[in-house]
Amino acid sequence: MKLTLQGIQDTAAYEKAGIRLPDYDIGSMRNKTIQSPRWVHFGIGNIFRIFIGGIADELLNRKETDSGIVCVETFDYEVVEKIYRPYDNLALAVTLYGDGTSDRKVIGSLAEAIAAKAGDTASRSRLKEIFVSPSLQMVSFTITEKGYALRDAAGEWLPSVKADIENGPACTQSAVALVTSLLKDRFEAGKLPLALVSMDNVSHNGEKLRSAVLEIAAAWQEKGYVSEEFIRYVSDESAVSFPWSMIDKITPRPSEDVAAMLAELGMEDMDIVITDKRTYIAPFVNAEAPQYLVVEDSFPNGRPPLEKAGVYMTDRETVNASERMKVTVCLNPLHTALAPYGCVLGYSRFSDVMRDEEMLKLVRLVGPKEGMAVVKNPGILSPQAFIEECINVRFPNEYIPDTPQRIAVDTSQMVGIRFGETIKEYIARDGNAKALLGIPLAIAGWLRYLLAVDDEDRPFELSPDPMNEELQELLKDVRLGQPETYRGQLKGLLANANIFGSDLYEAGIGDLIEQIFREEIGGIHAVRETLKKYL
Repeated sequence: MKLTLQGIQDTAAYEKAGIRLPDYDIGSMRNKTIQSPRWVHFGIGNIFRIFIGGIADELLNRKETDSGIVCVETFDYEVVEKIYRPYDNLALAVTLYGDGTSDRKVIGSLAEAIAAKAGDTASRSRLKEIFVSPSLQMVSFTITEKGYALRDAAGEWLPSVKADIENGPACTQSAVALVTSLLKDRFEAGKLPLALVSMDNVSHNGEKLRSAVLEIAAAWQEKGYVSEEFIRYVSDESAVSFPWSMIDKITPRPSEDVAAMLAELGMEDMDIVITDKRTYIAPFVNAEAPQYLVVEDSFPNGRPPLEKAGVYMTDRETVNASERMKVTVCLNPLHTALAPYGCVLGYSRFSDVMRDEEMLKLVRLVGPKEGMAVVKNPGILSPQAFIEECINVRFPNEYIPDTPQRIAVDTSQMVGIRFGETIKEYIARDGNAKALLGIPLAIAGWLRYLLAVDDEDRPFELSPDPMNEELQELLKDVRLGQPETYRGQLKGLLANANIFGSDLYEAGIGDLIEQIFREEIGGIHAVRETLKKYL
């Protein structure tokens, strides 16, 4: 069996393999989407295909819509070239349960795939055609946390962003600049309304997207590329809204075991691809069953009936509380606490990290004790039930092929949100954060991880992170087994509020983090012994 439009015509073979097929006419849906696009998505990797694409697929199956999603990639073009086009934009969704069973279905809602390469006039022309269409209602994003960054840690423009500002709307490299230029097209087509919905794991994601767009627009206005009237248009949320959202679904890299299982069922060409930009992707996506999407209901040009596919549509205050609950307490901080330690302790499966006595103590300290002490209940979701589901059901699921190495990606971009918000809450409550122990342990563990040697003094490869080179340079003279080689190299980092959300010395935990780090570089097994000591 092949995962192509022709291949899925063999419905009997798919039924025998236990793979559900779309219950709608894909060709008709695609024609409708191309002619009258309603939904565009930027960042078309794994979580998009199985979760966001799955939402659209569900609405199509229920006959709640007749239109799919236009898929746009601005970072890793091999995703389009190697995973979308060869499989006719179809995706095979595999949901993995804790008892070893799985659910399998073909997602057909991904109507069109565009590799938005800088300087590619054909893709830029097609995107303009889409954005000037009055039918367009929403543009959603999963471009990761770093996709919204315009400046480096020193506050300087990133090189690609600087080029975008200099060159103007006609020639853009970064995702935010491209979207801003497309908003200019929509403005010039009649100030048409639109919602831009960030679905990334970023605190106040809608606010960050809006700020980035407005910053690019303001820089262009200074250079005469856009008018004051355009600035008013993108600043008016009754015309261009930036709804906040909270998203949650653990979607690890594609699993070799799942690829083998699909091959046994008769599926062909299920090979996993590792792109030049280190994206792990395959024709299939494997993920857990639990999923949550909470979206602020602010759509000036209307929207698909997302609530009919399980999306919580609510107000900004509730979204904010749900997002803070998840991103700063109940899930993401637990991941960020455990993943670097998991790498240093030699684990290659995240479910095995959850069976480690010290790791379980750490996660319960960071989440149920320290985080839950300051969490706000969003009302639509229970923080206690959510965090217990993570610790007792989701994280230990051995059939989810997640790895601490995947979770450790871009940690430098996340610590300020995932730990920093709780630190701020303690400062607001107590005047300092000295009551915290789990979070200082977690931050020290990430810094120890940056040495790129495990607790047995074996080298390992750091996960991708835009600050890896800078941070390794900072720690280049620190040696495992020689704690005296640490001579305060981390002080500037720990005082950097751009990274951690506050000066950790002013918060009262900087010295503790240094002390833990010094102990964890004491020698072989020092990480394990330090964890035992503090926990």
